[in-house]
Amino acid sequence: MNPYDWIAGHAERTPDKVAIRSGEPVWTYARLAREAAALAAALAASGVKHGDRVAFLGLNSAPELALLAACARLGAIFMPLNWRLTLHELRQLIADSEPAAIVADANFIETCQTLGAALPNAVRVAQGDAAPQGWLAYDAFLARGAGGPVPAAAGQPRDTLLLCYTSGSTGVPKGVMLSQDAVRVNALHSVEMHAMHAGDIVLATLPLFHVGGLNNQTTPALQVGATVVLHPKFEVDTTFDAIAREAVTLTVLVPAQLMAMFASPRWASADLSRLRMITTGSTIVPEHVTRGVHERGVPLVPIYGSTETCPIAASLRAEDAFRKAGSTGRVARECALRIVDEIDNDVVSGARGEVLVRGPNVMSGYWRQPEASAAALAGGWFHSGDLGHIDAEGYLWIDGRVKDMIISGGENIAPAEVENVLLECADIAEVSIVGEADARWGEIVVAVIAPRPGRALTAERVLALLDGRVARYKHPKRVVFVDALPKTALGKVRKEDVRRLVATEYGVPQSPKTENMS
Repeated sequence: MNPYDWIAGHAERTPDKVAIRSGEPVWTYARLAREAAALAAALAASGVKHGDRVAFLGLNSAPELALLAACARLGAIFMPLNWRLTLHELRQLIADSEPAAIVADANFIETCQTLGAALPNAVRVAQGDAAPQGWLAYDAFLARGAGGPVPAAAGQPRDTLLLCYTSGSTGVPKGVMLSQDAVRVNALHSVEMHAMHAGDIVLATLPLFHVGGLNNQTTPALQVGATVVLHPKFEVDTTFDAIAREAVTLTVLVPAQLMAMFASPRWASADLSRLRMITTGSTIVPEHVTRGVHERGVPLVPIYGSTETCPIAASLRAEDAFRKAGSTGRVARECALRIVDEIDNDVVSGARGEVLVRGPNVMSGYWRQPEASAAALAGGWFHSGDLGHIDAEGYLWIDGRVKDMIISGGENIAPAEVENVLLECADIAEVSIVGEADARWGEIVVAVIAPRPGRALTAERVLALLDGRVARYKHPKRVVFVDALPKTALGKVRKEDVRRLVATEYGVPQSPKTENMS
């Protein structure tokens, strides 16, 4: 069973039940099933076949979820693109994945026009009233499959259904391959941890290009026949409005979203009476965030996982949220966890080590990166790069990260990606990108730069080097200048020493953009 089957089944049993509320008119399960079938027929008529990639560029929408279901029917691979990326970054992903088709919404027509040359052989579909030259209007695309039968089911449980790109520690984005079975098992994990049922009203505000937005609650809601209130993107006031007006029972809000809501005067009096819990994740949840939600009487329930685990590998239950605040809960039903040392030996009970995960929800590998796949899945276990420990009751606690990945506002930022761009500047001798703890964002990006002798640099010029090359959320919030970076005897930069230098010698910025630590 895959998302197409879930939706089609509910359309037969409860055709008038609201599946997605996203503007007017609402999307019943019958309407969503028709859209998925029409998209599957149109894709097949356009030559999309088993194993082909189908990209989507746009804000959260019901047609996006219908497209996911259509891909499941055909055995094609759905690839949601991060609309926050620059054109340069999007071209990288397109060149790597070579999609056979791309669907873009009306918000990205200009982007579509620019990306067209990077997709010479792809079927290009634009939603909205006007399609750019070389692109098909959405209705014209659907007409290609009109009148014909729904394509026969071709997707199998082990077929890759999702290709989600995530920043890698090398700075090269990696395409995570998640199978149809991974999505199914992850949905089972979500349904169990949330005690989710058909009567639930699920508010989705996270972008669906992240597995957290797509799979923490949204696809599980479609599996059980619940209703999803789908927002194009997160906005504080519309989130408060929806929670009260739609009688929302479940939602996912990462710490950065919760911090934005705390800052609103509406937080103290907001009607949260129907919420059974708020699910969170994407980073270690600060204690004050947990406390702020619990003070309103709502359990805050963390999920542990990553793109590579679809993402639910462990989770807290609502009944344990207050007693075990700070923990990410117990291992999910179909998963196994290990805590290991540097050579993959299990540590003693309660000791800290790297978290390893195994289960059918774990990725099958990284797209076209066999060496990285083998390293990440060595011994049949996904090596998360996270440090954690398991307490005497079997609850997982995340203590930090082995890898250097920065997580700011729920977004993964690979330091090497930013470093590689900055090192193209002839005036920069060395650069190290590190994360610094921040009350609002979890972490902010700090650039520590050693200019070449005799060269003058300003923070403004450094930041300008990144314009159009990497997304704005990856830009440093602070730029620190040093004579030289701390290194090992072999010349490798000591990241921990860089972080320590930033924290101890210049922990409180004296100016909003630049500091000099020479």
